[in-house]
Order: sequence, then structure tokens, then C-alpha cells
Amino acid sequence: MRHQWEDAVRFWSSTKGEDRERVGVTSRQKQKYTHTAGSKSFARLANEEQITTDTSIGRIKLFDITHTKKDGSPITPEAAEIMEKLRQKKTEYEATASTNGSINMEEIENQVIVDVLGPERYGRVRCQGSFVTPTKYFGANSSQYMPSQSQSSQAEVYRLKQQLSQFQAEVAAREAERERKEAERDAEIARKEAEREAREAEREAAHQKLQERFEEMMAMLQNQPKK
Repeated sequence: MRHQWEDAVRFWSSTKGEDRERVGVTSRQKQKYTHTAGSKSFARLANEEQITTDTSIGRIKLFDITHTKKDGSPITPEAAEIMEKLRQKKTEYEATASTNGSINMEEIENQVIVDVLGPERYGRVRCQGSFVTPTKYFGANSSQYMPSQSQSSQAEVYRLKQQLSQFQAEVAAREAERERKEAERDAEIARKEAEREAREAEREAAHQKLQERFEEMMAMLQNQPKK
């Protein structure tokens, strides 16, 4: 265990570890909202809420639950905006479905989430937590909630552009830091050189003053009358 801890300390103290930390910080700063589930799984929260309210908990309701503070307010303004859009979109779909005489709430909620938040990401299903895949959750209909090939390509291009921009920003930041340190080092060298020259000038002035005093004393001795 000790050597593992030492390896971890060495890694996070290395340039690679610092770069990894900067990437993590940048990613967290870009994140507009997170969930409030804590260590509880989404499935557990949904089950607890279902037992408490004796009602079925859909994905939209679960989004509200997992993005709300203890005081009942949304965790961020962005989360509040998404909640409102989800409710409005759901109302629109329900109204349309009721005129057709068929309402499938699960399909409506799935489509609403895609409309508001975009297609599901591969290997994940929104508002379902970890380990729930689109194929497992949606079954044969999973493709309609996933991004198309062109969307996937565009998303990949966008992701790569973001990574490139982030990398360029980090390189620029490191270069600026290097230049700053060089400027500080040059300024320190110049300061020390100026101090050395000032001390040298002081010593020269003191020596000159002593020399002049010595010459004055010698002149006085030579001008004294001999007895």
C-alpha cells in the first residue's frame, strides 16, 4: 500500500499529473449542473420516491429529484431552465397524443428528453445512472434515441476541436508562465547587477575620499615648519 501511495504522489506531482488535473478542473468548470444524488444510485432514489408517493417515477420526474436541493429549489439556474423545458415539452406531447387517442408516457418522456437534452450518449441513458445502456433500457427502439452517424461524426469533430482548443490554451498558458519566470529571473539578475555596481561605486567613492584625506594630511605635514 505504501508504494502505491508513493507512486500516486509522484504521478500527481509530475507534469503529466498536473496536466491531468488541469483538464479535470477545466471540465468541471464547463459543467453547468450536476446531480444531487450523492452516493445513492438513481434506481434507489426512484424506488424510495415511488414507495413514499405510491406513484411511478418517470425519467423527467427523476431528473427533477436528482437536480433539486434539499430546500426544493433547482441546483442551478441551468437545471431550472431544463426542468421547465422538459415540463413544457411533455405537456405538448401529451396534448398531441391525447388527440390521437393513444398515450404512452414512457415513449413520450424518452422523446422529450432527447428533444431537450439531445440524443443519448453511447453506453449511457440519462436519468438512469451508471451501468444502464441504451440497448438494455430501450431495447429494439434504442436507435431512435441515439445520435445518427452524421451526428456522431459531428459530435466527434466538435469534441476533438474542444480538446485541441484546450490543449492550445494549456500550451499558451505554460509558455506565458515560462516567459513570466524568465522575465522575473532577468529582472532579478539586473537587480543584483545594479546592487553590485552600486556597492562598487560606494567603495570607489570611499577609497577616493580616503585618498584625498591622506594627501591632505601629507601636505599639512610637509608644510609644517621644522624645529
